[in-house]
Amino acid sequence: MGASLKILIIEDNQTICRQLGEFLAGHQWQIDFAHNASLGIQLAIEQIYDVILLDLSLPDQDGLVVCEEIKRNAEITPPILMVTARDSFEDKAVGFQSGADDYLTKPFDLRELALRCEALARRQSLHKSKTLTLGELTLDARAKTAMHQGVLLDLTSIGFRILELLVNCYPEPASRAYIAHQLWGDAQPESDALKSHIYVLRKSLDQSFGKPMIKTVMNVGYKLEQPCHVD
Repeated sequence: MGASLKILIIEDNQTICRQLGEFLAGHQWQIDFAHNASLGIQLAIEQIYDVILLDLSLPDQDGLVVCEEIKRNAEITPPILMVTARDSFEDKAVGFQSGADDYLTKPFDLRELALRCEALARRQSLHKSKTLTLGELTLDARAKTAMHQGVLLDLTSIGFRILELLVNCYPEPASRAYIAHQLWGDAQPESDALKSHIYVLRKSLDQSFGKPMIKTVMNVGYKLEQPCHVD
Protein backbone atom coordinates (compact mmCIF):
# COMPACT_ATOMS: atom_id res chain seq x y z
CA MET A 1 0.00 0.00 0.00
CA GLY A 2 3.00 2.32 -0.11
CA ALA A 3 4.50 4.52 2.57
CA SER A 4 2.70 5.21 5.82
CA LEU A 5 1.08 8.63 5.74
CA LYS A 6 -0.20 11.00 8.40
CA ILE A 7 -3.47 12.57 7.27
CA LEU A 8 -5.53 15.39 8.78
CA ILE A 9 -9.23 15.43 7.86
CA ILE A 10 -10.93 18.79 8.37
CA GLU A 11 -14.62 17.98 7.97
CA ASP A 12 -17.67 18.74 10.13
CA ASN A 13 -19.88 15.90 8.87
CA GLN A 14 -19.43 13.06 11.37
CA THR A 15 -20.63 10.38 8.96
CA ILE A 16 -18.19 11.44 6.24
CA CYS A 17 -15.38 11.63 8.80
CA ARG A 18 -16.09 8.09 9.93
CA GLN A 19 -16.19 6.76 6.36
CA LEU A 20 -12.99 8.50 5.34
CA GLY A 21 -11.20 7.62 8.56
CA GLU A 22 -12.09 3.92 8.46
CA PHE A 23 -11.09 3.55 4.82
CA LEU A 24 -7.79 5.43 5.05
CA ALA A 25 -6.87 3.80 8.37
CA GLY A 26 -7.16 0.50 6.49
CA HIS A 27 -4.03 1.58 4.60
CA GLN A 28 -2.21 1.68 7.96
CA TRP A 29 -2.20 5.48 7.80
CA GLN A 30 -2.55 7.67 10.88
CA ILE A 31 -5.68 9.80 10.75
CA ASP A 32 -6.44 12.93 12.79
CA PHE A 33 -9.76 14.79 12.71
CA ALA A 34 -10.87 18.39 13.09
CA HIS A 35 -14.60 19.12 13.00
CA ASN A 36 -14.23 22.88 12.61
CA ALA A 37 -11.92 25.41 11.00
CA SER A 38 -10.23 26.69 14.16
CA LEU A 39 -9.14 23.24 15.33
CA GLY A 40 -8.09 22.32 11.81
CA ILE A 41 -5.81 25.35 11.53
CA GLN A 42 -4.38 24.71 14.99
CA LEU A 43 -3.53 21.07 14.24
CA ALA A 44 -2.12 21.88 10.80
CA ILE A 45 0.25 24.43 12.33
CA GLU A 46 1.25 22.46 15.42
CA GLN A 47 1.60 19.03 13.78
CA ILE A 48 3.32 17.71 10.66
CA TYR A 49 1.04 16.07 8.09
CA ASP A 50 1.75 14.40 4.76
CA VAL A 51 -1.65 15.46 3.37
CA ILE A 52 -4.61 17.50 4.61
CA LEU A 53 -8.14 16.73 3.40
CA LEU A 54 -10.18 19.92 3.63
CA ASP A 55 -13.93 20.38 3.30
CA LEU A 56 -14.95 23.88 2.24
CA SER A 57 -18.29 24.12 4.07
CA LEU A 58 -17.22 24.35 7.69
CA PRO A 59 -19.43 25.75 10.48
CA ASP A 60 -17.11 28.50 11.72
CA GLN A 61 -15.14 29.57 8.64
CA ASP A 62 -15.00 28.98 4.91
CA GLY A 63 -12.53 26.29 3.89
CA LEU A 64 -10.90 28.63 1.38
CA VAL A 65 -9.81 30.87 4.26
CA VAL A 66 -8.62 27.83 6.20
CA CYS A 67 -6.47 26.78 3.24
CA GLU A 68 -4.88 30.21 3.02
CA GLU A 69 -4.21 30.30 6.77
CA ILE A 70 -2.53 26.89 6.77
CA LYS A 71 -0.38 27.68 3.74
CA ARG A 72 0.68 30.96 5.29
CA ASN A 73 1.46 29.75 8.82
CA ALA A 74 2.42 26.05 8.79
CA GLU A 75 6.10 25.43 9.53
CA ILE A 76 6.32 22.86 6.73
CA THR A 77 3.60 23.57 4.16
CA PRO A 78 1.50 20.41 3.68
CA PRO A 79 -0.27 19.43 0.45
CA ILE A 80 -3.98 20.25 0.73
CA LEU A 81 -6.65 18.24 -1.07
CA MET A 82 -9.99 20.06 -1.10
CA VAL A 83 -12.88 17.60 -0.79
CA THR A 84 -16.15 19.38 -1.46
CA ALA A 85 -19.53 19.41 -3.16
CA ARG A 86 -18.65 22.69 -4.89
CA ASP A 87 -18.15 21.30 -8.38
CA SER A 88 -18.24 24.22 -10.83
CA PHE A 89 -15.15 25.32 -12.75
CA GLU A 90 -15.29 28.66 -10.92
CA ASP A 91 -15.29 26.87 -7.55
CA LYS A 92 -12.26 24.81 -8.55
CA ALA A 93 -10.43 27.88 -9.87
CA VAL A 94 -10.97 29.73 -6.59
CA GLY A 95 -9.84 26.66 -4.66
CA PHE A 96 -6.55 26.40 -6.51
CA GLN A 97 -6.03 30.15 -6.25
CA SER A 98 -6.46 29.82 -2.47
CA GLY A 99 -3.58 27.34 -2.32
CA ALA A 100 -5.15 23.92 -2.91
CA ASP A 101 -2.81 21.30 -4.36
CA ASP A 102 -5.67 19.11 -5.59
CA TYR A 103 -9.47 19.23 -5.76
CA LEU A 104 -11.96 16.36 -5.51
CA THR A 105 -15.72 16.81 -5.74
CA LYS A 106 -18.32 14.80 -3.81
CA PRO A 107 -19.41 12.09 -4.31
CA PHE A 108 -16.17 10.27 -5.07
CA ASP A 109 -14.62 6.82 -5.00
CA LEU A 110 -12.67 6.29 -1.77
CA ARG A 111 -10.03 4.39 -3.74
CA GLU A 112 -9.42 7.49 -5.86
CA LEU A 113 -9.08 9.58 -2.70
CA ALA A 114 -6.37 7.25 -1.40
CA LEU A 115 -4.51 7.37 -4.72
CA ARG A 116 -4.62 11.17 -4.71
CA CYS A 117 -3.26 11.26 -1.14
CA GLU A 118 -0.36 9.02 -2.14
CA ALA A 119 0.33 11.10 -5.24
CA LEU A 120 0.37 14.37 -3.28
CA ALA A 121 2.72 12.97 -0.64
CA ARG A 122 4.99 11.55 -3.32
CA ARG A 123 5.01 14.82 -5.26
CA GLN A 124 5.93 16.71 -2.09
CA SER A 125 8.91 14.40 -1.63
CA LEU A 126 10.03 14.55 -5.26
CA HIS A 127 10.09 18.33 -5.23
CA LYS A 128 12.90 18.31 -2.69
CA SER A 129 16.37 18.73 -4.17
CA LYS A 130 18.61 15.65 -4.14
CA THR A 131 21.74 17.75 -3.67
CA LEU A 132 21.81 20.48 -1.05
CA THR A 133 24.53 23.10 -0.73
CA LEU A 134 25.12 25.47 2.16
CA GLY A 135 28.35 27.39 1.67
CA GLU A 136 31.12 24.77 1.68
CA LEU A 137 28.78 22.07 2.97
CA THR A 138 27.25 19.68 0.40
CA LEU A 139 24.69 16.96 1.09
CA ASP A 140 23.87 14.11 -1.29
CA ALA A 141 20.35 12.90 -0.44
CA ARG A 142 20.69 9.79 -2.60
CA ALA A 143 23.97 8.58 -1.14
CA LYS A 144 23.12 9.91 2.35
CA THR A 145 26.53 11.57 2.60
CA ALA A 146 27.75 15.05 3.54
CA MET A 147 30.99 16.73 2.57
CA HIS A 148 32.79 19.87 3.75
CA GLN A 149 35.31 21.33 1.31
CA GLY A 150 35.28 17.99 -0.50
CA VAL A 151 36.05 15.99 2.65
CA LEU A 152 33.53 13.33 3.68
CA LEU A 153 32.01 13.94 7.11
CA ASP A 154 31.73 11.12 9.62
CA LEU A 155 27.97 11.08 10.29
CA THR A 156 25.53 8.48 11.52
CA SER A 157 22.43 7.85 9.39
CA ILE A 158 20.29 9.79 11.86
CA GLY A 159 22.90 12.53 12.07
CA PHE A 160 22.77 12.93 8.29
CA ARG A 161 18.97 13.11 8.36
CA ILE A 162 19.01 15.80 11.07
CA LEU A 163 21.59 17.81 9.13
CA GLU A 164 19.47 17.47 5.98
CA LEU A 165 16.43 18.81 7.83
CA LEU A 166 18.40 21.74 9.23
CA VAL A 167 19.80 22.64 5.80
CA ASN A 168 16.31 22.47 4.28
CA CYS A 169 15.00 24.83 6.96
CA TYR A 170 17.97 27.25 6.84
CA PRO A 171 18.05 30.06 7.86
CA GLU A 172 14.96 29.32 9.97
CA PRO A 173 15.04 26.92 12.92
CA ALA A 174 13.55 23.44 12.81
CA SER A 175 11.36 22.66 15.80
CA ARG A 176 12.06 19.63 17.97
CA ALA A 177 8.61 18.27 17.17
CA TYR A 178 9.24 18.54 13.43
CA ILE A 179 12.65 16.85 13.61
CA ALA A 180 11.32 14.05 15.84
CA HIS A 181 8.36 13.42 13.53
CA GLN A 182 10.58 13.26 10.45
CA LEU A 183 12.95 10.83 12.17
CA TRP A 184 10.59 8.51 13.97
CA GLY A 185 7.00 9.36 13.03
CA ASP A 186 4.71 8.39 15.89
CA ALA A 187 7.09 5.74 17.25
CA GLN A 188 8.88 8.28 19.42
CA PRO A 189 11.89 6.96 21.39
CA GLU A 190 12.88 8.04 24.88
CA SER A 191 12.81 11.78 25.52
CA ASP A 192 16.60 12.34 25.42
CA ALA A 193 17.20 10.52 22.10
CA LEU A 194 17.05 13.62 19.90
CA LYS A 195 19.31 15.54 22.27
CA SER A 196 21.86 12.72 22.13
CA HIS A 197 21.85 12.64 18.33
CA ILE A 198 22.25 16.41 18.18
CA TYR A 199 25.24 16.14 20.53
CA VAL A 200 26.97 13.57 18.28
CA LEU A 201 26.19 15.60 15.16
CA ARG A 202 27.56 18.76 16.78
CA LYS A 203 30.86 17.03 17.53
CA SER A 204 31.25 15.95 13.90
CA LEU A 205 30.40 19.37 12.49
CA ASP A 206 32.49 21.36 14.97
CA GLN A 207 35.51 19.16 14.26
CA SER A 208 35.17 19.81 10.54
CA PHE A 209 34.27 23.49 10.56
CA GLY A 210 36.32 24.55 13.57
CA LYS A 211 33.37 26.45 15.05
CA PRO A 212 29.86 25.70 16.35
CA MET A 213 27.40 25.13 13.50
CA ILE A 214 24.21 24.13 15.31
CA LYS A 215 22.51 26.70 17.51
CA THR A 216 19.85 25.84 20.09
CA VAL A 217 16.82 28.12 19.74
CA MET A 218 15.17 28.35 23.14
CA ASN A 219 11.66 26.82 23.30
CA VAL A 220 11.79 26.03 19.57
CA GLY A 221 14.50 23.65 18.39
CA TYR A 222 17.71 23.95 16.41
CA LYS A 223 19.09 25.91 13.47
CA LEU A 224 22.29 26.07 11.45
CA GLU A 225 24.35 29.18 12.06
CA GLN A 226 26.23 29.69 8.82
CA PRO A 227 26.79 33.05 7.08
CA CYS A 228 26.49 31.45 3.67
CA HIS A 229 23.95 31.41 0.86
CA VAL A 230 21.89 28.29 0.11
CA ASP A 231 22.04 27.44 -3.59
